[in-house]
Amino acid sequence: MKNGDKIAICISGGKDSTLLAKCMQELNKYSHTTFELVFLVMDPGYDSKNRLVVERNADMLKIPITIFETDIFDVVEKMSDGACYLCARMRRGHLYKKARELGCNKIALAHHYDDVVETTLLSMFYGGEVKTMLPKLHSQNFEGMELIRPLYLTRESAVVAWQNYHKLEFIRCACRLIEKDKIDGATGSKRLEIKHLLRDLRKRNPLIEKNIFRSTENVNIDAVVGYKQNNVRRSFLDNYESK
Repeated sequence: MKNGDKIAICISGGKDSTLLAKCMQELNKYSHTTFELVFLVMDPGYDSKNRLVVERNADMLKIPITIFETDIFDVVEKMSDGACYLCARMRRGHLYKKARELGCNKIALAHHYDDVVETTLLSMFYGGEVKTMLPKLHSQNFEGMELIRPLYLTRESAVVAWQNYHKLEFIRCACRLIEKDKIDGATGSKRLEIKHLLRDLRKRNPLIEKNIFRSTENVNIDAVVGYKQNNVRRSFLDNYESK
């Protein structure tokens, strides 16, 4: 953070984003850096029970939230394929737009260490590319806006420990499509599949997540077939004959 920053803390109503909000609130009290926080809740179409959980937790934790409504769930519910991808894109776009309207120059998301590991595998398994989450990045569509992930090195187990210690209850995904899949007997979530895979691998190698995380900052370009930088594709053959 820098002096003068106005940061939108994006709260979904889950444990991760709620902890992020509380941590940033405490940091703001004691930091030598002067910055302003907006605790932003986007309602994509939650049912009344989930909306109430978000509001009750914010009130109990004394987090002054700003809620705005969207029709994201209505839009993605009509799709047969790519609903999760579209939902994520639409959520991000609405958050950036609202944050800008409120005068923010940064948005903070609650992705943690485990999210980074899972996203890396999701990109490889289902996207056909080696790609991960970054701790911060500049927005390509909203000039001057920056995304930050303050919980980047926080393990999900630590978040769960905080939740359990305080006996807190949060909403989960709250997506209509995921809830329908649960009723039909399926998960519908690729991320949940990755979580289960990592859980099984961890039984044989307790360092599995650490190794995957470390690999994202330890890429050996000399030993990959190709890579892309600034939308330009490079191949190991480009300089092969000159070696």
